[in-house]
Amino acid sequence: MSNATIRADEAAHFGRLAADWWDPKGSSAMLHRLNPVRLGVVRAAIDAHWRGDSRGVRPLAGKTALDVGCGAGLLCEPLARLGGEVTGVDAAAENITVAAAHARGAGLEIAYRHGDLAKLGLGRFDLVTALEVIEHVADKAAFVAALKPALAPGGLMVLSTPNRTAASRLLMVEGAERFGLIPRGTHHWDDFITPDELGALLAEAGLAMGTPGGIAWSPGKGLHLSDDLALNYIVTATSA
Repeated sequence: MSNATIRADEAAHFGRLAADWWDPKGSSAMLHRLNPVRLGVVRAAIDAHWRGDSRGVRPLAGKTALDVGCGAGLLCEPLARLGGEVTGVDAAAENITVAAAHARGAGLEIAYRHGDLAKLGLGRFDLVTALEVIEHVADKAAFVAALKPALAPGGLMVLSTPNRTAASRLLMVEGAERFGLIPRGTHHWDDFITPDELGALLAEAGLAMGTPGGIAWSPGKGLHLSDDLALNYIVTATSA
């Protein structure tokens, strides 16, 4: 992320949550519920993009992966277990400290870096993910423009984010945050982005967006994949 995209207050907010990040009953409990859903989409996208065997346990073997806005490594660790050579980048130094310690405890080799993606000189990656991140940056076009050079030729990008709808305002901001399911101040509804807006930003950066899939919530199913994009959605992108 460039200095134009990193918000100091956002980095500080998530940095304060770092120590609690891996507690499935703590402040990141909702993220723990979301992670299996989005990981399922990422796995399916990997298999489809590289025409792999969906029964294989290490579809990222021989491939590099970059998770931008990695937090304390909740996605990085599964990507490493899928065989990827994984790097995680985050704007909050506290998150990187916790992520690195947790990976060591799990016996996983993951390269964690703190700071500005555009300035870190990390090179290109076969898989680039930025899940639940773009809604927290100051300049979305600059953020997408910083992601593009990190994607290797023939690579795959996956992004997820809340949609800017009446439903997301009611359920994610007024509901989940007010009742303590998500830490207060995590989301700012005006910063949510619609699929059409994200598609336009990706196109400007020379990336083609796939068909968005919805991540919905219901009392019976909890968080689940859906055709309903009103709450949250996840998309793939490839070089146009």
